[in-house]
Amino acid sequence: MRLRTLALILSCSLLVACSNPAADKSRAVTGAASSSTPQSSASGEKYVINPQNSKIEFLGSQVTGSHHGEFQDFSGVIDYTGQPEKSRVNVTINTASVKADADKLTEHLKTADFFDVAKFPQATFTSNEIKPGGDKGASHTITGNFQLHGITKSISFPATIGVTPEAINIESTFSISRKDFAINYAGPADNLIRDDVVMSLHIKAGKGK
Repeated sequence: MRLRTLALILSCSLLVACSNPAADKSRAVTGAASSSTPQSSASGEKYVINPQNSKIEFLGSQVTGSHHGEFQDFSGVIDYTGQPEKSRVNVTINTASVKADADKLTEHLKTADFFDVAKFPQATFTSNEIKPGGDKGASHTITGNFQLHGITKSISFPATIGVTPEAINIESTFSISRKDFAINYAGPADNLIRDDVVMSLHIKAGKGK
């Protein structure tokens, strides 16, 4: 009985370790970069995004487990016109600020196997459309050009947007394929890295701050 119980515990542990964290997440839609003018040509009231009020996090996984990471240096502005659908979001990320839950992995992520921060020091996102309604109950779908690892593509992802007199809050979790941006390092043969990475955005843009 004890051996059977131990086997059951080990099986459950392996199942958790091997599960794909992106499997139940909304998937970003990627395509050719858009050349259209952003939805808000006129500037709205500026709400500022920075690491003091926001987080940009990710979760990558291998066959045997997963790792959390984040970018610690980024800046951005939401030009808010009074309606989310007519507003615009711009974000710039310093890729060298990437930090993972293990020091060796942090350094590896900075190399040419992954973000190649020496060659591609910045990643950027500029929205060109915000529509009401989104996957899994999100209030909106945000579409814009995302530049990462020297490649620019259009991406669409669900987000829940809330507005108060002093801040704009954006919460979003979705998966995206690293290979869409030519981050192709496979990892060791016995512990392959999955293509899909889960992105988590926790934005609280302060009014003029």
